[in-house]
Amino acid sequence: MLNNLSDLRKKNFTKKKLGRGIGSGTGKTSGRGHKGQKSRSGVSLKGFEGGQTPIYRRLPKRGFKNIFKINFNIINLLKLQSLIDKKILNTNEEINVSLLLKKRIIKKKLNGIKILGNGEIKNKIKIQATKISKSALKKIEKVGGKVELIKIKEQLKKTQVKPKKEKVENKDIKKNTTN
Repeated sequence: MLNNLSDLRKKNFTKKKLGRGIGSGTGKTSGRGHKGQKSRSGVSLKGFEGGQTPIYRRLPKRGFKNIFKINFNIINLLKLQSLIDKKILNTNEEINVSLLLKKRIIKKKLNGIKILGNGEIKNKIKIQATKISKSALKKIEKVGGKVELIKIKEQLKKTQVKPKKEKVENKDIKKNTTN
């Protein structure tokens, strides 16, 4: 019984061989049938509904992508307390973006940290954040911690004003006129 068991995840399924003669069952037309658009190469009919107006045209456009959106790394007090309990974060150190990146708590720098007040904090901490909720600020200050708010670095505007070119007067150059 046990000698008949096989691991299906490791089993290699052979690819169907197409166009290898009529005896193979998938010769000549390779299982595509005769003629027509689907028998040719380079055809993709994704979203085609047989001439009926497709769903992406029946439904209206909706919403937009805000190019000025500012993304923050969101951290709750519950997460901070669990990291302190696991001794990943030290209460003596000041918690900031570079420390969180170094300890791999956040993956990207984005535009800073936003502290939210979900959960409780027991330890006194010093933290540098870009934004903080009122409830989180109350809870941290109640324990005796300090919060330092830092400003978002101003990003370069996409449409920068180009400096005006100075006009050069060409008094010395005479125009050549031919009549």
